[in-house]
Amino acid sequence: MTVSTAIARLNAADPDFARHLDHLLSWESVSDEAVNQRVLDIIKAVRERGDDALVEFTQRFDGLQADSIQDLILDRQRLELALTRITDTQRAALEKAAERVRLYHERQKQDSWQYTEADGTVLGQKVTPLDRAGLYVPGGKASYPSSVLMNAIPAKVAGVGEVVMVVPTPRGEVNELVLAAACIAGVDRVFTVGGAQAVAALAYGTASVPKVDKIVGPGNIYVATAKRHVFGQVGIDMIAGPSEILVVCDGQTDPDWIAMDLFSQAEHDEDAQAILVSPDAAFLDRVAASIDTLLPTMERADIIEKSVNGRGALIQVRDMQQAIEVANRIAPEHLELSVADPQAWLPHIRHAGAIFMGRHTSEALGDYCAGPNHVLPTSGTARFSSPLGVYDFQKRSSIIFCSEQGASELGRTASVLARGESLTAHARSAEYRILTTEKGN
Repeated sequence: MTVSTAIARLNAADPDFARHLDHLLSWESVSDEAVNQRVLDIIKAVRERGDDALVEFTQRFDGLQADSIQDLILDRQRLELALTRITDTQRAALEKAAERVRLYHERQKQDSWQYTEADGTVLGQKVTPLDRAGLYVPGGKASYPSSVLMNAIPAKVAGVGEVVMVVPTPRGEVNELVLAAACIAGVDRVFTVGGAQAVAALAYGTASVPKVDKIVGPGNIYVATAKRHVFGQVGIDMIAGPSEILVVCDGQTDPDWIAMDLFSQAEHDEDAQAILVSPDAAFLDRVAASIDTLLPTMERADIIEKSVNGRGALIQVRDMQQAIEVANRIAPEHLELSVADPQAWLPHIRHAGAIFMGRHTSEALGDYCAGPNHVLPTSGTARFSSPLGVYDFQKRSSIIFCSEQGASELGRTASVLARGESLTAHARSAEYRILTTEKGN
């Protein structure tokens, strides 16, 4: 196999650096019109024909023979069977990862709270878990049991009443690790359907698939497009773009380590992005050499090559301060601070989905078992978005209780503001509660 890299080299000192960087980062996840129309047709069919449409689409798209929806349902017993079909080593790894993810996310739980003002007015917030969440999991050979843990466990920690998983099994290919992960994570129901039809079923419900309140989990362009269309009917986690890694290095880490860290995201798909930023030009040369040496040894070398050549870059900066400025400009999904004192630079990081601190903390640890969630904002959305967490499966309701005195005092303020907006019903509603002794003041 012949592979070669021509990874882009950028220099922050160049006058047109900003333009080149913008071009490198540009990514459009918008579906073409054909995909969009097909998704709309699928959603319409599922809404109108429910289970029958699910069976028909599963037969057509997944090549799976199913006579009825019952053939597409996996019960708890089947999930427990999967635990016996994986190796002891695999089960131990899943259980350890699940426990670490659970312990981390338990620290995110928010409790309801209230406080009482001097006049007896009570204000607060009631935190309530969602009733039901839907988890989309890619199926077949390209399956990710780690994603099951990362999506289902926070929902369970939040107290979600029921977690429903949909996972396609193209041509009957069942990934036992995925089912075992679902068992360990406490998934309640599993349907072997995928694509836009699975998203539609979760959003609107069928006779067999329950309607959920929120849909989370990664998928292909049809899944992402369907999530866009059902948003509003249900909540969604995000519309994720390709995976990204940005490594900021002071030039003292083993270049082979850095090259492999870049590969760890580039191997996801051809559109994944791997970028290294360093003030040390000679180090960038050494990493480039490592990339060329290690690439032929990779099982997914073709994918890595296309990713690195198409969207990767080695960026030289003036110093570490400028490296951090570039990192904040990129707002990466994964940021590795492969430097001597990462803690010193942490306060300067403003935009990143997850921050991996130090030379020994590879991004891969976060993908599987460190504990924090690996569902992260991509395509620069870390500027305003956060990792998936327990808070995504909880709602917050405001609590307002006014004492007689409190309603009277607040009523006078509300009256002024409401009349300033020409909303007299608002004003009079508040004024009715003003105590008689105050109305004349």
